[in-house]
Amino acid sequence: MNSDDPELATLMEEEFISLEKLINENEVNLLFSGEFDYNDAFLSINSGAGGTESNDWSEMLLRMYLRWCEKKKFKVEIIDKLSGEDVGIKSATIKISGARAFGWLKNESGVHRLVRISPFDANKKRHTSFSSVLVYPVIDSDIKIEIDEKDIKIDTYRSSGAGGQHVNKTDSAIRITHIPTGIIVQSQNDRSQHRNKDEAMSRLKSILYQHEMTNKEKQAQSSQNKTLIEWGYQIRSYVLHPYQMVNDLRTEHKIGNASGVLEGDLDELMIKKLMQDKMGGDSS
Repeated sequence: MNSDDPELATLMEEEFISLEKLINENEVNLLFSGEFDYNDAFLSINSGAGGTESNDWSEMLLRMYLRWCEKKKFKVEIIDKLSGEDVGIKSATIKISGARAFGWLKNESGVHRLVRISPFDANKKRHTSFSSVLVYPVIDSDIKIEIDEKDIKIDTYRSSGAGGQHVNKTDSAIRITHIPTGIIVQSQNDRSQHRNKDEAMSRLKSILYQHEMTNKEKQAQSSQNKTLIEWGYQIRSYVLHPYQMVNDLRTEHKIGNASGVLEGDLDELMIKKLMQDKMGGDSS
């Protein structure tokens, strides 16, 4: 091999970069070994206390995940979205379809905390806002989840819209309450009440199945004194003032480019948590 051949050197460099990329992709693929890692996913966002501040933060989170899905070329369907009184959203649920969607997103469940100078505060004071994220897999019809009709309450209501001629004038939106657990699911994405009901029931079954699996996992891990990350647990903070920093509190991994993360650059944080899980919870 002639090291003075610039054409050969360029070709070797390109081959090396291509090989390195392939190795990295294969290493990431090995992290997806969960039962539902290859399934599509539902992702729900709910504002915490704080009204306008938390509603705005919830909308920022929704945009972050939508941008991430766009980068992954995942298909997104908005199932339900409830706007805040002034700005932002009180809650939203999206369905994400793509390769290993649930595997990528499963560790996003928990409380996300934002620290910033509030754009709604005339005194320019620093505010802290909280929003909760819940991710659960879309389960197929092969998995049987029995729900007793007496355990659910079904309400219909008028879908929200932008107004004008396109506003839905029929009570096609569906809200299902699972009485034993208090779980509430809503669907208003379709003009058909029947299809909204089917979508809501599908989500309810997915949540109940996920809860059952989580409880089994918790029981299995309790003897080993491991901490299970559950709904309601603060998992990540996003600081925009007085400095920029995103800190995952489980892996202790920090990223200085908070703006990039909020634009959907989430892979680094997600992979760190997947690697931690693969190593049995060791964050080192």
